[in-house]
Amino acid sequence: MAPTDLTDPDAFLRSLFDVAVREADPMRCLAEHLGEKPDGRAVVLGAGKASARMAEAVEAAWGPCEGFVITRYGYARPCTGIEIVEAAHPVPDQAGVDATNRLLEIAQGLGPDDTCVMLISGGGSALLCAPAEGLTLADKQDLSAAMLASGMPIGDINGIRKELSSVKGGRLAAAVHPAKLRVLMISDVPGDNPGDIASGPTVGHKGNPELAIRTLADWEVTPPEAIAKFLAAGGAPLAADDPRLDGVENLIVAAPSQSLAAAEAVALKAGVTVRNLGDALEGEARQLAAAQVGAALQIAESGLKRPVLLVSGGECTVTRRGDGVGGPNAEFTLAAAVALKGHPRIHVMACDTDGVDGAAEVAGAIAGPTTLDRSKAKGIDAAAELINNNAHGFFEAIDSQVVTGPTLTNVNDFRAILVLP
Repeated sequence: MAPTDLTDPDAFLRSLFDVAVREADPMRCLAEHLGEKPDGRAVVLGAGKASARMAEAVEAAWGPCEGFVITRYGYARPCTGIEIVEAAHPVPDQAGVDATNRLLEIAQGLGPDDTCVMLISGGGSALLCAPAEGLTLADKQDLSAAMLASGMPIGDINGIRKELSSVKGGRLAAAVHPAKLRVLMISDVPGDNPGDIASGPTVGHKGNPELAIRTLADWEVTPPEAIAKFLAAGGAPLAADDPRLDGVENLIVAAPSQSLAAAEAVALKAGVTVRNLGDALEGEARQLAAAQVGAALQIAESGLKRPVLLVSGGECTVTRRGDGVGGPNAEFTLAAAVALKGHPRIHVMACDTDGVDGAAEVAGAIAGPTTLDRSKAKGIDAAAELINNNAHGFFEAIDSQVVTGPTLTNVNDFRAILVLP
């Protein structure tokens, strides 16, 4: 189906998501920011869900390169010279710790005549796992799982991670010193702040352990005893003005706004009026869904003459209260379906551009006028499944999941609500 064909609204929404993902493919967007291969030794390092694809793009432009990159299980790409290692996400594992230690060894071995190109993307926070002295992998695993289940915004999670790491908050850049360092980033964070992408391994961090303690308390997360003591003792911050960070160039090569714009352009070509709600929306998934459904219902009753598309990006969260299998995008879609009550002219899709919604190997889901009827026919109560945080289970049962496999990029959530005349 052509992306401009509206005869199948669900397929049209899926095509827009595919456009958004393709726009952020490192093979399309990285080369123009890479420049010429420097003289002398050049070493490529990196971490994130998109980092292996970014490494592949570097070698496509420069030829075989020396380097070491950490990516999520299943996200490796074939490279000639750059070694690709896989580890766990979103909760780190021992493979991530071992890989991070190897990456640090390589970084610390660089000299003043060397150039390092660092490839950073979302997911790097979990994949770059080097607990601060006195902390263990088990400590960080327990805390990561608790924070993710609490509904805590990703910005707060990454801020706490910085306080507990030997690599985040600029410490990786400090390890690369005195080599020249150029950092290419794909942003998956609201606001595109380089210090928030993968918890800012190449961006200095002043440190604020007191804030970390308050944030954990606000979200009712009890940290492991070793982490509580570490934060109470002041942590181990790296000053934002550390001279080892002088001259580090952090450059964003792909961002959520670019992917939304690409999808918007396709929708406009199809004769759809587009309302971009923003690329940095955050909050509880079901609450954000309620707000956007409210806007869609108003539009539907306004006597519109042509289709209207509401698009947005950012990162939703889910406060886990049930025991189902879900993720923020699927929960957004399920909450929207429940609120819409089978409205005959509104279709909804929400997907994560990395192909993984929460911890499930599912990008997200699509819902439309028949969603509730199809679930009722199978004896499934949509509202009850929402309460149980079982959005993935719900959409799997009615065959409405969006499954992409590894997309090899990551510019966060893509949400679209199509209102037909």
